[in-house]
Amino acid sequence: MRIGVLSDTHVSSFAELPDKIVITLAEVDMIIHAGDFTTKKALEGLKQLQEVSAVRGNMDSSELKQLLPERELLTVGGKRIGVTHGWGSPNGIEDRVRSLFGNVDIIVFGHSHQPMNQVINGVLFFNPDQARNSFGILTIGEEVKGEIIRV
Repeated sequence: MRIGVLSDTHVSSFAELPDKIVITLAEVDMIIHAGDFTTKKALEGLKQLQEVSAVRGNMDSSELKQLLPERELLTVGGKRIGVTHGWGSPNGIEDRVRSLFGNVDIIVFGHSHQPMNQVINGVLFFNPDQARNSFGILTIGEEVKGEIIRV
């Protein structure tokens, strides 16, 4: 299973997303967005490509904040994925987002605008960075692999 991962798109419409992201996401099995769309139009556009699991971010509209959860726990291919946006300083964000989830294999987050693809104590911490810079692909099979793709 291939999952496209975005965060911090900070766009007012789907049309503002870079072509490379749209082309790639049209070919994945599902999309995870870790918050900060800013408007519902961006979310609706992604839903035209694939199934989308999303959480709200601190920069999202009040409409999105009412519509989307603060965090989500998914099971995909037998792997447990915690999804949240994150908060506060980039320093220590891994500990803060880790505190939200119990037994998980992957934590997808954003907010820091710093890419991360690192296993810490058996958990893959995956932050694709802000979408104008990069996005990610999680490949879930017997093993989990994260890849950050520069735009």
